[in-house]
Amino acid sequence: MGHLPIPVPRPLHSLFRPVTALLMGSSIPSSSSNAPSTPIGSNLSAPTPPTAKKAYFAAGCFWGVESAFRRRFPPPSSGLLDTRVGYIGGNTPSPTYRAVCSGLTGHAEALEVLYDPAKLRYEELVEFFFRMHDPSDKGGQGPDRGSHYRSAIFTDSANEEKVAREVKKRVGEKWYNGREIATEVVGKGKWWGAEEYHQVYLDKNPYGYECPSHFVRNFQTVLDTRIDGADEVAAELPKPGLKV
Repeated sequence: MGHLPIPVPRPLHSLFRPVTALLMGSSIPSSSSNAPSTPIGSNLSAPTPPTAKKAYFAAGCFWGVESAFRRRFPPPSSGLLDTRVGYIGGNTPSPTYRAVCSGLTGHAEALEVLYDPAKLRYEELVEFFFRMHDPSDKGGQGPDRGSHYRSAIFTDSANEEKVAREVKKRVGEKWYNGREIATEVVGKGKWWGAEEYHQVYLDKNPYGYECPSHFVRNFQTVLDTRIDGADEVAAELPKPGLKV
């Protein structure tokens, strides 16, 4: 494992994303600036390992989710190679930020992670996902309410699903004293990259909004005993069409 938790700061001026989103929605440039971002891994300075995998998480406003993961696992030395934010779990093709924020497309704001399983294991990513937000919140995260801010893990194999469900079970038992965990564990479906201006948003806008629910909880690890399916996930080869 070897990664130490890094607190995610929550400055007071960053607590007003609904206002920020509303302002962005009224001032977003049209045409080319609204185009989807480049594919994940396309700007890496070194070749992507042939065994690199992707993982998908939704935990509220995707600006803070991406920032938290990148701070916890600095790319690429940690094994996290690259990230992209986007939309997943919905039923409308080519969704835009405005459409997803309406809550009518069914999508969640989400994070796509490209990682090297030789350095960083899937169960580590899953545990950190549960650590950096409130998975017991059924209606969103913090002040960000609605199904597009739901907590979810989108899996791409039976073994990933097995790992996600087992970590979720342990989190509920050990961290939340048996309280219900609202996180959905569902098949990945179609991923849509978000507009370029959303990518690494808090790196570009360090005083931008960050959900107050996005901070690293100081819980004891739930990975202290073997997770069924974890070794199988690490050994699985990327599916055709998913390689960068």
